[in-house]
Amino acid sequence: MEFLGLLNDTVQNFVAFLVSLATVQNLFLMLGSMIVGITFGVLPGLSATVGIAMFTGLTYALKLDGALIVLMGVYIGAIYGGSISAILINIPGTGSAAATCLDGYPLARKGESGNANTVARVASVIGTFFGMAIFLFFTPLMTRIALQFTSPEFFWLAIFGILICGAISTPELAIKGWIAGFIGILMAMVGMEDIQGFERLTFGIRDLITGIPFVPMTIAFFGIPQIVKSMKGEEQTVVVTAEDSSKKLHLFSLIKKNILRIIRWGFIGVGIGAVPGVGENIAAWVAYGDAKRSCENGKDFGTGVYEGVMAPETANNAAIGGAIVPLVSLGIPGSPPAAMLLGALMLHGIRPGPMLSVEHPTIIPQLGAIILWGTVFLFILGIAITRLMVLVLKVSQKILIPIIAVLCVIGVYSYNLNSFHLALVFVCGIAGYLLDKMKYSSAPLILGLILGNMADAFFRRALYISHGNLFSLIDRPISFIFFLACVLTVVKQFPWGQKLFGVLSKRKK
Repeated sequence: MEFLGLLNDTVQNFVAFLVSLATVQNLFLMLGSMIVGITFGVLPGLSATVGIAMFTGLTYALKLDGALIVLMGVYIGAIYGGSISAILINIPGTGSAAATCLDGYPLARKGESGNANTVARVASVIGTFFGMAIFLFFTPLMTRIALQFTSPEFFWLAIFGILICGAISTPELAIKGWIAGFIGILMAMVGMEDIQGFERLTFGIRDLITGIPFVPMTIAFFGIPQIVKSMKGEEQTVVVTAEDSSKKLHLFSLIKKNILRIIRWGFIGVGIGAVPGVGENIAAWVAYGDAKRSCENGKDFGTGVYEGVMAPETANNAAIGGAIVPLVSLGIPGSPPAAMLLGALMLHGIRPGPMLSVEHPTIIPQLGAIILWGTVFLFILGIAITRLMVLVLKVSQKILIPIIAVLCVIGVYSYNLNSFHLALVFVCGIAGYLLDKMKYSSAPLILGLILGNMADAFFRRALYISHGNLFSLIDRPISFIFFLACVLTVVKQFPWGQKLFGVLSKRKK
């Protein structure tokens, strides 16, 4: 009864905020912030994290409603915007859109960029709405799940993310993906380590003390190889029009066919988003891996499959709602953009954590209403902007590639105004091009860079707490499940493992 009463109050406050926020000023703020967010998502290097960081100070003069609208609008828009550049030019504007490249760009190469963008937009809307609903009604439950994670769980989650990313990004030889992933982990080791503050692998270079930054490396390993290949003529120019080139898309049939999978991808996004410090990137890759395993056309993934676009875009947008759950209830951000949002909330006098429901009892329905309005504007702007963005493919490579190169440089330098990162990107960009020529995927490398510190720190903490007992890494139910998932992911890549799984699936039938 107490839960039903709380749910009733939440719904009433949610509806009240939904109506009260519908003022001309608030709607214009949402419109402008969504456009800015999509732009930050489309342009390489200008991610949701950078967008929220840049606009936090600008919202100081606004009232709380206006500030939350601007920040959430930038957040939602940027997560969606990354899919546009991922589909059109094979450069993910955000890390969470890296998985979208695998099938989105091949669809564009087939002349179906309009369809791919439509699927990405609808999936983003569904995912954002799903995340909002879970955030609004199941925050206490999701908080309890997230609280069950200790050091072993975080360690195995990081390893699982890298293994599954490597396996699905280089399906013909998964070990290449895993090698790339562990190169990324090695890069993450550079700089001052988290536990005792020792310098590692800096080689006396002071600019490396803070580590190798994620955003510039995304440009180096995704953007630079694409630019070099285009300049060398290795990439064919694709000319697509919004109206004629795309084949007819049976969107409702596609959604109806995959409705149960869409719900599962939404839960994957929310669940992983609610794990503190993980965020949208892993959610997108795990959902993509689930889609490849569960769909009838899984063997065709990577050649241009609509489910390969729908799964990561549903999950990474659903992770927005999931990432806010630990932020609001524990004061722990679930993703890098949510970490920026934490600082913004504190700037406006809101202290996320267990006491937030007492100090600001209506903050959950208020944020839920803002996310719903953001979902509406995402759908509207997606229709308006996608048709314009499809025209990018009609621009001559001689014009487009230099513009992209300049934007990449601006994105790298604007990240923290450090010229050393420009030199770092140049060197790593050459390495990225060579790895691409040898068929090593950049996606697991970037994911390894993101998760390397997390895997390292939580592995060492787990061993320190257990006095060096390795079995402490698998002696809890959740950690053991993640361990089994890692083992099965590896085993399934060997011929004998595929035969074993084939026999087991036949027995189930």
